[in-house]
Amino acid sequence: MVSKKPFDIEITMYHTYPDIRKLFNSIHVKRHMRIKDYLATLEEPIEKRTLCFLVNGKDEVLIGKKKRGFGAGNYLGIGGKLEQGEEIERAAIREMQEEATITPKNLQKMAVVTFLFPGKPHKWNQEVHVFRTSSWQGEPRETEEIIPVWFKIAEVPYTLMWDDNQYWLPQVLAGKKLRGIFLFNDKLKVEDSEMKPY
Repeated sequence: MVSKKPFDIEITMYHTYPDIRKLFNSIHVKRHMRIKDYLATLEEPIEKRTLCFLVNGKDEVLIGKKKRGFGAGNYLGIGGKLEQGEEIERAAIREMQEEATITPKNLQKMAVVTFLFPGKPHKWNQEVHVFRTSSWQGEPRETEEIIPVWFKIAEVPYTLMWDDNQYWLPQVLAGKKLRGIFLFNDKLKVEDSEMKPY
């Protein structure tokens, strides 16, 4: 009897068991999927969220270190989910109040950025509305969700943020408005992206 090599066994299983074949195909598609292909598979709407960036007169931007929940451990803009029936701008204000104890004013909408995660549950997908302002009431304080930190705009720690931030956030902080879509691979790195003026 001739023993089979590991590669031969893999091929035999692939052709003999339909469920395994389906799994292999699924993994292959997700690893190499592009934005337009993934969007075509979605059957549910993408959840809307908010982010808000405060910029002071010292060329500094307020960024939060996430303490728990989605993105825990990362530095990111402060924001979150919309409550039922809530308008997007109102949600951005409420989230800043809850997570950083400040009330932003005169919000300027700078971007709509969509994040896609083919290898994750649908709830990971997000359409994020990004605001910027230089006007607010109160002082940033640590909460259960966020540790707020001021960074020089030139020293934003992009290596400690979600991988997409390095592509779109510098433009928003420079005053440019944009729309972006970012698709992540299974290592949470940007696999495909599109950006255009807003």
